[in-house]
Amino acid sequence: MRTIKRTLLSCLLALAIVPVIEAQVIKTPTPKRAKGQKDVVELRCDPIPTVRVAVIGLGMRGPGAVYRMSQIDGVEIVALCDVLPERTAAVNKQLEKAGKPKALEFSGDTSVWRKVTALPNVDLVYVATDWKSHATIGMQAMKDGKHVAIEVPAAMTMDEIWGLINTSEKTRKHCMQLENCVYDFFELTTLNMAQQGLFGELIHAEGAYIHGLQPFWNAYWNNWRMDYNQNHRGDVYATHGMGPACQALGIHRGDKMNYLVSMDTKPLQNPAFIKEKTGKAPENFRNGDHTMTMIRTENGKTIQIQHDVTSPRPYNRMYQLSGTKGFANKYPTEGYALDSKEIGSDVAPNHEDLNAHSFVPDEVKKALMTKYKHPIVKDIEEKAKQVGGHGGMDFIMDYRLIYCLQNGLPLDMDVYDLAEWCCLAPLTEISLDNNSAPVEIPDFTRGAWKKVNKLEFYQ
Repeated sequence: MRTIKRTLLSCLLALAIVPVIEAQVIKTPTPKRAKGQKDVVELRCDPIPTVRVAVIGLGMRGPGAVYRMSQIDGVEIVALCDVLPERTAAVNKQLEKAGKPKALEFSGDTSVWRKVTALPNVDLVYVATDWKSHATIGMQAMKDGKHVAIEVPAAMTMDEIWGLINTSEKTRKHCMQLENCVYDFFELTTLNMAQQGLFGELIHAEGAYIHGLQPFWNAYWNNWRMDYNQNHRGDVYATHGMGPACQALGIHRGDKMNYLVSMDTKPLQNPAFIKEKTGKAPENFRNGDHTMTMIRTENGKTIQIQHDVTSPRPYNRMYQLSGTKGFANKYPTEGYALDSKEIGSDVAPNHEDLNAHSFVPDEVKKALMTKYKHPIVKDIEEKAKQVGGHGGMDFIMDYRLIYCLQNGLPLDMDVYDLAEWCCLAPLTEISLDNNSAPVEIPDFTRGAWKKVNKLEFYQ
């Protein structure tokens, strides 16, 4: 008996002296807001009845933007810009074919865009160039008195992110990231469900960009996208997953992200692709094939984001919302699962029936999506499908941008959304280079995240 007591005592003493090691979070500096500078949460500017647009970058994304903008009442495309003159000429022909006035053309080198942002007859600069020039053009456009919309990701470094924030706050100009996935029909309707409380309190969200880019690598001008993946590590393209997840969780609208932890695999596919195309494997390739990032918020909620542009996995943005009363899932199958009380089920549980707690039947899903169809979708759904752009979500994105500018309303996505969704690129690289250490995510609003508690789509 004494032996047993001594053994128990020894075990308790051993447990008592086990050290509790707290993870050391790598701090990320937050610059002070300049004296006299104010936040731009729900920024309202003077209405612009006719929005004059200049489009910079006419490669993969720019021509489609010009076409979609030309289908919106009260829009004039006044300038087109690209390094290659044949691109500006081709897009101008599209405008003329559509019965629109010919736009000014700017081309010839990588600095010609500066002439465009300086034009006096431009209200909005639409940036669709390579990642490396996004933030530079965006900041200059605002300094030149223009609102700016920037393709994703709008910024790749913390300096660029803070530069866009400070420039928007100082100039009082809108700076919107062109994140189209938040306007997909399923995402909009599901967000409306979440805001109406159908899922209870949301506690977890997931998003991803899983898209094999092997057929597209050669389409990027001057190989800029592959080069970026070769020279940088981390989730360099997180916004498609981050946008819908952050909107659902109310990031900087009642909650904020506190820190992230990232982990990746070794690089295999992209180095092999380079060797196949060039005959020589790169000596060093930074980015892993698959990156996973976990984020924790101030209110104790979590976000998981994945990035994979190399594997043969089917296209997947995930988009999963998990709440106390329900669950939503977009990929690979769209569906909703609700608490049995929410759907009026009184069937006795059977632990051997693994399908008992599954997605609601198709007819229930259809009824839910009809009941909770987002007001924006109701207004513009048919035209969006007709004009197109990833099934219509690109058109909704452009339409909403113009609508808000025309009516002097806050944009659906502001510069803080841009910052929060883009910051994974530099911060995941820091985490990975430090053995997956936790990295602090700054409060990009510098305290203004408590000002509003819900994302509003103003009408």
